[in-house]
Amino acid sequence: MEALNELFLPNYRYEDYINWEGDWELIGGIAYAMSPAPSIKHQEINLNISSQLKRLLKECKNCKVLPEVDWKIDEETVVRPDSLIVCDLDSSKAYLDKAPEIIFEVLSPSTKKKDRNLKSIIYAKNSVKYYILVEPAGNFAEVYKLENGKYYLEGEFKKQSYNFKFNSCEIEFSFKEIFENI
Repeated sequence: MEALNELFLPNYRYEDYINWEGDWELIGGIAYAMSPAPSIKHQEINLNISSQLKRLLKECKNCKVLPEVDWKIDEETVVRPDSLIVCDLDSSKAYLDKAPEIIFEVLSPSTKKKDRNLKSIIYAKNSVKYYILVEPAGNFAEVYKLENGKYYLEGEFKKQSYNFKFNSCEIEFSFKEIFENI
């Protein structure tokens, strides 16, 4: 069956991806449609994440917060995390071409499986230090930290804070703030 897949499944590259209409991710040459317009709750949570990160990183001149930016990992893989922190960024490009320190994915019913499984493997392989899965349905987040090439669950957070250490920065992130007033 694998040989049939290689013969008949399309294999897209970055030059194809940049010409597509709509919102897509490209993983291993396979196109994945992103969920239809995210829910209002999804968008509010993502805005709260990015706003808090921006405020916390105000003094850190090396690192930037970017919401929904393309990360081109290679010619056959382009992902678009909900929010991320990247340090020592070359901002002259239209896309991110280096691994972020932290990635937040706000889960949607249609992308949850891909975010939990496939993206977790991709992010670990590309040395993303922290991967946070935010579950709007239950108002909680899971923080995973990369150690020896694998993610380990640091904990499940609703109202607690977590201390992220990366590059030369350290921030105390409040999960309570991302779920407040939603």
